[in-house]
Parts: sequence; C-alpha cells; structure tokens
Amino acid sequence: MSYKAEISRAAPTAILMVIDQSTSMSYRLQDGQTKASFLADVLNRTLYTLITNCSKADGVRDYFYVGVIAYSGTGSRNGFTGLLGREPLNAISKIEAMPVRIESRSKKIFGTDDEIISRDVKFPIWFDAKSGGKTSMCAGLTAAIRVLGDWCSLHSNSFPPTVLHITDGHPTDGDPEPIAEQIKSISTEDGNCLLFNLHVDVGLGSAITFPNEVSVLKDRYSKALFRMSSVLPPHAHNAARAKGYDVRPGARGFVYNAGIEAIVDFFDIGTRPAAYGNR
Repeated sequence: MSYKAEISRAAPTAILMVIDQSTSMSYRLQDGQTKASFLADVLNRTLYTLITNCSKADGVRDYFYVGVIAYSGTGSRNGFTGLLGREPLNAISKIEAMPVRIESRSKKIFGTDDEIISRDVKFPIWFDAKSGGKTSMCAGLTAAIRVLGDWCSLHSNSFPPTVLHITDGHPTDGDPEPIAEQIKSISTEDGNCLLFNLHVDVGLGSAITFPNEVSVLKDRYSKALFRMSSVLPPHAHNAARAKGYDVRPGARGFVYNAGIEAIVDFFDIGTRPAAYGNR
C-alpha cells in the first residue's frame, strides 16, 4: 500500500461514481426524499465541493477528473448528459463550466440576532435522479473496468483512481465479486484502484460503518459487498476517524444500511485527497 502521490495538475487523480438507478431507488428515506433524489443532491454537492477545493486565483485547477456511471435495467450508461456525457471522465474545470442547470434552493442560516432565516442560494445541477428497472450491478462495475484501465495507462505516476459504488439492492445480472476484484487489481505506480461501497437503506436500523471484520455482517449480500471493498488507505482512515467513526486496523471502505448522515459522510470521506500540490 502506498497512496502517497501528490495530486497536481501534472499528476491528477480520477474519481468514478457508479450509481444504482433501479426501481427500488424510488423508495423514500426518513426525510421524505426518495433515495435517488437524495443521492443526486449529495453527488451534486460533492462535485461543488471538489470544484471549490480546486479553485485558485487563476481559476479551477484540474486536480481531478470525475465520471459517473449509472446502471439499471439490463445495462449501464454515462450518468452525465450533454457535453459531459461524451467522455467517461471529465476535468473538474469542465464540470464547473457545464452544469445542466442552476436551481434556486432555500438554505437556513443564522441571522444577525441568531434567529434562523431562509435564504435562496444557487445550486448547480450536473446529475439528475432517476429510478426504474432491475439492478444491473455487474454491467455498471464492468463499465468501470475499461474507464479505469485507460486512465491508469495514461497516468501511471498519479494517485490511483477512487470508485464510489452506491446501491440499495441485490444484483440481478450475476456475481459482482470477480468484477470488483478486477477493479481493485488495476493500478498506477502509487497503488491499486480504491473501491468503496455504500449500501443505502430507508433509514431504519443502525448503519454498519467501515467494518474490519466480515463477521459483524449477517447476510450473504452484505458480506459480498464487504469483500468487494478496499481497505481504507491512511488518508481515508484518518478522515473517517476525524468524523467520529470507530475505525480499526483493516477497516474497509464500506457502509451498510446507511441512512442520511452516513451517506453524506461516505461521499465526503471517499473524495478526500491524500495530498494536494500547489501546481
């Protein structure tokens, strides 16, 4: 395990999000939003955060290339639309320049007398919520293999890509474990691709966060997702601990039965870089 390469414009890294858009993603979380809608909001906020982190006096620096693969029915597709949908990975500066639309959202803030007030804020949208069809997980993860292989062959000195896979159901198109092993075997000189898995629930029951032993999981499917997940590298391990999680040696990048808070934390921890350069 290395994961020490500095991320810079000369040596960027990639983040690939693989998103389940099957019918069950239309079920509602405790806040009333559908899983698909809430995940779309979190993904869009994550993109905005990445853009903010890459913004310098000379503009948005391309430390990251980001892609989204969506799957449902019998196949997978690019999760972006328009010009962004033409490439499997897009420079973060290109993403910043090409939202699908800008929405006005209400945000609660503290006023001058510490009262809570609502203020309209601009919210850029790059990814829209969709749900329908079967859980073609194998198709989605298989699509990631070529994207990651091509990236690593062109960026052999870079911090390896991170894959965030989000699902709420059982695969309907085969066994995803061998495909996950292929993803984790793709590498740069700095280490193997990281695969983190998030299982989304409707908010009932306790989440199992970043386990280090398969024995804490009770069913065959959760154990499979555990085995599919990479061990947290040091920077992600530290980020999870900083958020208050009990992260032990050998912890995997896996959250099972995730509710609203755990979903947000998963995206934040999964997209934290090891080290930025100033180049």
